Amino acid sequence: MFFVDTIEVPGLGNRSYLAGGARTAVVVDPPRDIDRVLGAAARRGVRLTHVAETHVHNDYLSGGLQLARTVGADYLVPAGARVAYPRTPVHDGDRTQVDAASDLGLHALATPGHTPHHISYVLEENGTALAVFTGGSLLIGTVGRPDLVEPRLTERLARAQHASAHRLADALPDDTAIFPTHGFGSFCTSSRAEGDHTTIGKERTSNAVLTRDVDSYVAELLAGLDDVPAYYTHMGPANAAGPAPVDLTPPAPADAAGIAARLAEGEWVVDLRNRVAFAEGHLAGSFNFEADGKLATYLAWLIPWGKPVTLLAESAEQLAAAQRELVRVGIDRPAAAATGGPEQWLREGERPASFPRAGFADLAAQDTGRIVVLDVRRDSERAAARIEGSVHIPIHTLRRRLGEVPGGQVWVYCATGMRAAVAASLLDAAGRGVVAVDDTFDAAGRAGLDVRAA
Repeated sequence: MFFVDTIEVPGLGNRSYLAGGARTAVVVDPPRDIDRVLGAAARRGVRLTHVAETHVHNDYLSGGLQLARTVGADYLVPAGARVAYPRTPVHDGDRTQVDAASDLGLHALATPGHTPHHISYVLEENGTALAVFTGGSLLIGTVGRPDLVEPRLTERLARAQHASAHRLADALPDDTAIFPTHGFGSFCTSSRAEGDHTTIGKERTSNAVLTRDVDSYVAELLAGLDDVPAYYTHMGPANAAGPAPVDLTPPAPADAAGIAARLAEGEWVVDLRNRVAFAEGHLAGSFNFEADGKLATYLAWLIPWGKPVTLLAESAEQLAAAQRELVRVGIDRPAAAATGGPEQWLREGERPASFPRAGFADLAAQDTGRIVVLDVRRDSERAAARIEGSVHIPIHTLRRRLGEVPGGQVWVYCATGMRAAVAASLLDAAGRGVVAVDDTFDAAGRAGLDVRAA
């Protein structure tokens, strides 16, 4: 008997996997907060003998090195990856025993494309393929993007992705379950992935990488590549050097005077409350990144790398969850933190700042000649449809392009309202009059706005 347990990392759109038999197990592409993996192994009653990486990750910090050292497991890393720590190098064709009692093992298949050194691991029982851990190679309906390593390698890696996907499809039976690391909202995917589960057989008939010739597929893949989060630049080198152990102890407490001093120094004070509460009342100069949104992705993308950050949370539980999210992308220790609400964070005599929220129907009722309509979606979203006359500044570039926003009251929109709330907080902190459009973009046309394709 065997099992495969999924360890979700929803904020980053990734998954890790614990796989094993009666007594021992392997974890594939573990998150940095390894206590989740240790808990999963304890619930299964198995000992971790191996920790396996499919590649040196560019989108998050791995917990693999710390986990392997903590439990005394072999650390399997692709042989072609240049890393600064001892590990067990994995070559194409290598086989590793996972559980002797179940005759369970891993068979390594070189699948370059997402990175030059990428390895997929086939889970075998008595030599029969059961599942394959594909990392950033073959995903659900797509593949991992090939442009995160070196621009000059992008086309070569895109072609390698095509070949690697075909290698997996040719080598494995149709009923082989696919367990990818990326593809659940991760920016590591080359296009949007749909669904939660798949098999080699399903991908063989539905995934363009397996149904189209290499030239047409690569041309379309390269044309569709979207923006890369800025913090990705730091993830690969940190993973190659070996991330430090995680410290999730509470940050230093901040009182109202301390928060005011940090704002005055130009540090980032991040309010984790939901966007409705933030709009109704917040500290002037603070930024709103909802704890329940894609906190790690967007905060790490927008904040200057290494900038001190103070977190404001409704509760200790919300603060702890945010810390856990942020260590996964290298924001290790908040400078300080406070819980409660504006009444606890403001100095005596200070009043909270606020700004209005609205829907697209409200925007349609405005005289658009007297306001600024700001679209903070990505280029690919803008290309699909836009509100005529709107100004386009993607959210990840807004902080450095605030001076490009025309004068007047700014009505800011995105696809769902989350990024509009972040943008509204940036504009509000800069002293601009702003209205956050908290609505889904598909409501814009129904509201009577002039929505056009590019």
